[in-house]
Amino acid sequence: MPGWPEPGEAFPPPTLPIPEGCGGDQIIPRPLNAVAGAAAPWAHLPPERRRPQLDDVRRALAGAGPARRSERELLPGMDRASAVLAPLYEDDGELHVILTRRTWNMRSHQGEVSFPGGRHDDTDVDLWATALRESREEIALDTEVVERVGELDHLATVTSRSFIVPYVGALPPGRPATDANPAEVSAVLHVPVADLLDPAIYREERWTFPWAEDRPIFFFKIVGDTVWGATGAMLRQLLGMVTGTLGRGDLGHL
Repeated sequence: MPGWPEPGEAFPPPTLPIPEGCGGDQIIPRPLNAVAGAAAPWAHLPPERRRPQLDDVRRALAGAGPARRSERELLPGMDRASAVLAPLYEDDGELHVILTRRTWNMRSHQGEVSFPGGRHDDTDVDLWATALRESREEIALDTEVVERVGELDHLATVTSRSFIVPYVGALPPGRPATDANPAEVSAVLHVPVADLLDPAIYREERWTFPWAEDRPIFFFKIVGDTVWGATGAMLRQLLGMVTGTLGRGDLGHL
């Protein structure tokens, strides 16, 4: 494919150096034409503005207005919708988000970091129920205690014919009990939000696809892992809305 390495060749390295100890084993299919993009939207904020609490999340989403639907959501031939949950909790005054690392034997997105979630099932009364069910199945999260805080903009990926509805949920104080389902999840990640808001671990790259104009791709180079793609876009909007640096329509994704 024009713009990508030939079969058997390695993908190019990141456009900017990775902080020591950060990044993971994920395979990033970076094109040859990738270039560095903009800095983190919150890079200009003082450190104290980059340590939000759950109440900040509640206020930000309550005042954001309704979520925007993906441009591709109503296209003919789209598959069933998917839903994910961004679970947040405070522990010793520090806000955390729960992410999962997918196993390497999955059919797609092997080894990638994502929010718990999956496709809508006919037994789910709605997509919120889908997000909760998938969170129970993937990480044994007690969804009886999850407070529905809000919804991020919907998005679709360039490699599938489905769209994703991301929900934000709040958990009671303290680190929640979780247990990775080994069929789908190799690790449950409890990541401090202040770490994600460190401008040094955020990266934006611009990729040009054969079927589209150049698009931003977002990365979070956390310790031992890389968050990128659709999850990176959702996480960027969530953090931007909480810090007041992004709003509705600023998903930066399909």
